[in-house]
Amino acid sequence: MSIWTELSGIDYRHAYVQTGDITTRALQAGPEDGEHVVFLHGTTGHLEAFVRNIPAYVERGYRCHAIDMLGHGYTGKPDHPAEIPAYVDHLIAYLDAVGARRAHLVGESLGGWVGSWLASEHPDRVASLQLLCMGGTKVNPEVMERLKTSTRNAVLNDDISDTRKRLELLWANWDEELGEELTQVRYEIYHHPDFQANVDNLLALQEVDRRERNLLRPDRMARIKAPTLVVWGNKNPFGAVPEAEAITEAIPGARLEIFNECGHWPQHEKAELYNPLSLDFLDEASR
Repeated sequence: MSIWTELSGIDYRHAYVQTGDITTRALQAGPEDGEHVVFLHGTTGHLEAFVRNIPAYVERGYRCHAIDMLGHGYTGKPDHPAEIPAYVDHLIAYLDAVGARRAHLVGESLGGWVGSWLASEHPDRVASLQLLCMGGTKVNPEVMERLKTSTRNAVLNDDISDTRKRLELLWANWDEELGEELTQVRYEIYHHPDFQANVDNLLALQEVDRRERNLLRPDRMARIKAPTLVVWGNKNPFGAVPEAEAITEAIPGARLEIFNECGHWPQHEKAELYNPLSLDFLDEASR
C-alpha cells in the first residue's frame, strides 16, 4: 500500500492556487458542484495526512481540498512568526480563490485550532467543523518542548531516522509500510532550504507568551455555531482525553468520539472507523 494506491481510485488534481500573495499547494478532488470540504493538517504537517480519507469523501459526492497551510509543505512561506489570525486569513483567501462561500472544515491538531478560530469569527463561512486531536486550548510547556525538539531535530539533521521519530509520535501503533512512505515525503519537505529557514516561524506557537495570546479560550469556543464533531485518540501524546471533554463542553452542541488504541492522527490510524463516522456527520450537517 502507498499514497498512490490510496488515491488511485479517484480523479484528483495536484494544484498550486494563488491565495493573495501566497501560492498554496492543494490536492483537489470530487465533483465541482459538491459541497466543499477543506482538510487542515497539524504543526509542520502537510496535505498527505488525509490520503486515507479523501477517496471516501469523493465517493459520497463532496468537493475535497487538502491544503498545505500557510508556511507549511510547499505553500509559500512568509518570513515572520506564524500566529492563528494569519492562518485564518490564508484559509479565507483559499476559500475565496476556489469559490467556496461556505465549507466543511476538517482540522487535525493545528488545523482544528485554525478552523475553530475561523468558525468563531466568520460563522457564515463554516458549514460544519471536525476537530481531530485539536490543539490550542492549553499551555503545556512539556508537550510544547517535545514538539519543538523533535521537529527541529528532524528538520535540521540529515538522518532520516529523526524524521521517522517525529512521525512516530503521531501513531499509537506505527504503520511500517505507509509510515515509511510518509517519512520519505516529510523528509523531502523538511529538508527543502525554504522550509529549514522557516521552521522556527512554524514553531512560534510553541512559545509560551505567543501561545497565550492565541489560545482558544472557552468564551471563543462558545461562539462557534457550526455543527461540531470532536474526535480523539485515547493515546494522543499531545493531549489526554479530559482535554477533548473540555473542548466538547465548551462548543455548543458538540459531539465527542474517542478511538481506542489511537494516537494523534485518528483520521489516518483509524481511517476505517473515522471515515464512516465523519461522512455520516457531514451528511447530517448538510441537511
